[in-house]
Amino acid sequence: MSTMSWSTLLAPARLDDKPSGSEREIGRSPFHKDYDRIVFAGSFRRLGRKTQVHPLTENDHIHTRLTHSLEVGCVGRSLGMMVAEGLGDRLPSWTTPADIGVIVQAACLGHDIGNPPFGHAGEYAIRDWFHRARLSEPELFEGLSEREMQDLLTYEGNAQGFRIVTQIEYNQFRGGMRLTMPTLGAMLKYPWSVAHAGRGGKFSAYQSEHEQLARVAETLGLIRTADDAWCRHPLAYLVEAADDICYALLDLEDGLEMDILTFDEVAGVLISIAGHTPEDFLELQRLGASRRRQVAVLRGAAMERAVKEAAEAFIAHEHELLTGTLKTDLLELCHPDLHWGVRQAKEIARERIFRNPRKAKLEIGAYTTLGILLEAFIGAACELHRTGTSSFKHQRVLSLIGENTPRASWPLYDSYRRMLDFIGGMTDHYAVDLAQEMGGRLRGE
Repeated sequence: MSTMSWSTLLAPARLDDKPSGSEREIGRSPFHKDYDRIVFAGSFRRLGRKTQVHPLTENDHIHTRLTHSLEVGCVGRSLGMMVAEGLGDRLPSWTTPADIGVIVQAACLGHDIGNPPFGHAGEYAIRDWFHRARLSEPELFEGLSEREMQDLLTYEGNAQGFRIVTQIEYNQFRGGMRLTMPTLGAMLKYPWSVAHAGRGGKFSAYQSEHEQLARVAETLGLIRTADDAWCRHPLAYLVEAADDICYALLDLEDGLEMDILTFDEVAGVLISIAGHTPEDFLELQRLGASRRRQVAVLRGAAMERAVKEAAEAFIAHEHELLTGTLKTDLLELCHPDLHWGVRQAKEIARERIFRNPRKAKLEIGAYTTLGILLEAFIGAACELHRTGTSSFKHQRVLSLIGENTPRASWPLYDSYRRMLDFIGGMTDHYAVDLAQEMGGRLRGE
C-alpha cells in the first residue's frame, strides 16, 4: 500500500518561485509568508463584501465571507498546532507546531477566496446560466472541448480559488501568490478535475490549472487515484473540520441575530456540542446578561470540545490519512453527541435559515444580476473571438475589464475564463450596481 511521507508533504517549495536557499527568518517561516500573502491580497479583502449566508444584509453582526474565513483560520490554527503536538517526532525535525498551525490557518484563509458574489447561490446562478445558454445559444460553445465545456457548466468556487492563488493574484500567470506546496495542498479539498466532480459538482482545478494541480500533487507526493485525481493532503482534513465547525456554530448565531431562530433552540444545540452546560453560561443567565453574551460562552465551549476531539481523531487515524484511505470527515469520528450536534446545526440552517423568505428573494435577485452580467461579458468575449471585432456596446463592456481584456487570437475557453475571473471577483454590491446600470439605471457622478 502506498504511503505519503510527512517530510515530502511539508517540504516548503513554492510554486513557480526560484529557489532562494533557506527562507526561514527570525520569527517568520515560509508558511507565515503564505499567510501574509493571502491577507494582503485584494481578492481576500473583497470577501468583506461577499455573502456568507445572508446576501446584502445591513446588520453588522452578521458574518461575511471575510469574517467567516478569519474565524475558520483561528480554528484551523488551533487544530494544526494540537495535531503537531500530538504527532511529536513523527513530523520532520525542521517543522514546529507553529508551522503546522500556520499552514492550516493560511489554507483556511484561502478556502473561500474563489467564491463569486452571493456565495453558493452565485455558483448555482452561473452554472444555470451556462446550462440555459447551451440550449438557447449553442454557438457560444463551438470549438470548446468536452472538459472545457464541463468547467463552464460546473462553476466551482474551490476551483476558482485555486486559480486565484496559483494564477491570478500578484504574479499573474507566473505562479500567482507563489504559495508553498503544503499550503496549496491543504487548500485542495477536492484534488481532482471536473471529470471526477460527481453529482455534487465538487472539484478543485479547472482545465486551465491542470498543470498546476498536477505539479502540486506530484511535489507533495499525493497518491494518484485516477487520471487527473489524487487523494487529499492530510492537512486538508483539518481545513475541512475548521470550516464545518464554524459553519455549524456561527450560522446558528446569525440565525438568532436575524430572529430566524430562537435562543432556546440555538442554546440546546451548542450545549449538545459542548457536552455540558458551562458554569459561566449559568452565571450569565442568573445576571440577566444579553443573549449575545450567553451564546458567546456556549459557542466557546462548543468550539473548544470540537477542536480537541477533531485533533484527537486526526492523530488516531494518521495511518489512514497518510495512505489516502480515510473515507469520512474528522467530525464523524468524534463523540456521537458532538457529531449529532454539528449535524443538527447544519440541518437547522438548511431548513430554517437557507429557506427563509427574505433570503430566497435576494437569491432570486442574484440570478437576475449574474444573468445580466454573464450575457454582457460572455457575449462580448464570444463576438470578439468569432469575428475579431466588437460592436460599440461590447467595446464598452470589455473596457470595464482593463488590462485583462481578452484578445481575438485567444482560445475561446481562455477568454471565457477571464470573463468569469472578473465577474467572480466582484463583491455583492458591485455586481448589483453594475447589473442595474447595464440594465438602464443611469447615475451621474
